Amino acid sequence: MAKEKIRRVKCLIIGSGPAGYTAAIYAARADLNPVLYTGLEPGGQLTTTTEVDNFPGYPEGIDGPTMMIQLQQQAERFGTEVNMGMVTEVKLSKKHGGVHKACIDNKEWIEAQTIIISTGATAKYLGLPSEQKLRGGGVSACAVCDGFFYKGMDVAVVGGGDTACEDASYLANICNKVTMLIRRGEMRASKAMQHRVEKLENVDIRYFTEAEEVLGENTVEGLRIINNQTKETEELKISGFFLAIGHTPNTEIFKDQLTMDEAGYLITKGKSTKTNLPGVFAAGDVQDNEYRQAVTAAGTGCMAALDAERYLGTIEEVIEEKEESISA
Repeated sequence: MAKEKIRRVKCLIIGSGPAGYTAAIYAARADLNPVLYTGLEPGGQLTTTTEVDNFPGYPEGIDGPTMMIQLQQQAERFGTEVNMGMVTEVKLSKKHGGVHKACIDNKEWIEAQTIIISTGATAKYLGLPSEQKLRGGGVSACAVCDGFFYKGMDVAVVGGGDTACEDASYLANICNKVTMLIRRGEMRASKAMQHRVEKLENVDIRYFTEAEEVLGENTVEGLRIINNQTKETEELKISGFFLAIGHTPNTEIFKDQLTMDEAGYLITKGKSTKTNLPGVFAAGDVQDNEYRQAVTAAGTGCMAALDAERYLGTIEEVIEEKEESISA
């Protein structure tokens, strides 16, 4: 039986979202014929956001899922092949002009001259046994996804950054009361976001406060909190417990092959999207632990496609030089 031929592409994009789709748009327009695999969450984190007001070009704002559908359609209009599926393993070449290999859903392999990584990041949890037991029963890391189910109820949000403030603001519109738990004496959120939640009458901000245990058997019925200064504990009666304490970059499959920082974010060279291996580029939240905005992710997606195009150009130049040398 003849050996099955492995498909080879010029540009493989791993992950969707603003970074992946923007990279696809630019790569397709550069005739790189990009092939994109969406990952487990097609569209990325923006698919869990109802309102996007800070992305340029939308004066009235837009909801996240619609925006991501439009980005996908735009990428496909220029010839991007978008596939549902997850890259589960990679074998990256260290050689300039080498071929990189990626396994799709633990089944088939695909070869690529260039790879753009836009796998994003995953929400963090506190790690409390009670929290993990009640995931799906009132514990959630996506207020926009699940907030609807707690309309008119009391809920709690953990975190002091922009995401926590955004979640608290969203929940305050549909819930009876929102308690924000912030383990430090101040928020990390931007001043604009801080002012927004401080003005909300049904948001109770608790500083120096942490969650000690989520109460309930099958669903969340309450929360025991502790003041980390006085060590005093208190039980809140809540029905929903929302986590907004950061994210972990989705880089597990790239360990021992690509250079990362201590948190696992991919390190790129200078102002480029180049990783430590030739022909491999990173864009979006997977390499950005500072800004983490849709517009910056899209910007690095554009950069990655341009970097990939230029890299392929250097390979073609080498091939042409070899052919000229042989003909001479």
